[in-house]
Amino acid sequence: MSKETSQLCVISKNPEETFFIGKIIGENLTKGDVLALVGELGTGKTCFTQGVARGLEVPEGFQITSPSFTLINEYPGKIMLYHFDLYRLQDSQDVEDLGYEEYLFGDGISVIEWADKIRHILTEETLCISFKYLDENVREIVISGQEKRIARISNALKSGGF
Repeated sequence: MSKETSQLCVISKNPEETFFIGKIIGENLTKGDVLALVGELGTGKTCFTQGVARGLEVPEGFQITSPSFTLINEYPGKIMLYHFDLYRLQDSQDVEDLGYEEYLFGDGISVIEWADKIRHILTEETLCISFKYLDENVREIVISGQEKRIARISNALKSGGF
């Protein structure tokens, strides 16, 4: 039986807010969580992931960049962060060749940019986050997932001023 799902919509007025939203969410993640990010180029997916990394206490010395050519970057924090960028992915076989199961079903946190390309391998526990342009700097960020998780994230974001 599937669990109840819910959605939360947050408006980010600038990249700093997008980073901060990611940081708050990162602080509230647990081992094994998977974040599926979707949105056009330049909507803030990598900026958000940088915030998630800081929320997971990835040391400041690590520059969080999009792994467009390597497909995955790994960062140590209070929980290991696996950052996927599937923009250049031709087909899901490329991810399967990486041994994605070790990442997605392990003890780390997986953040997947362009996750719509592998939607078929994601589970119902995946936190789906979509990014949409509203203006030059303004973004609509819609977070979807299991109702209890969305409620927890909503409370954390409200405490953070969102």
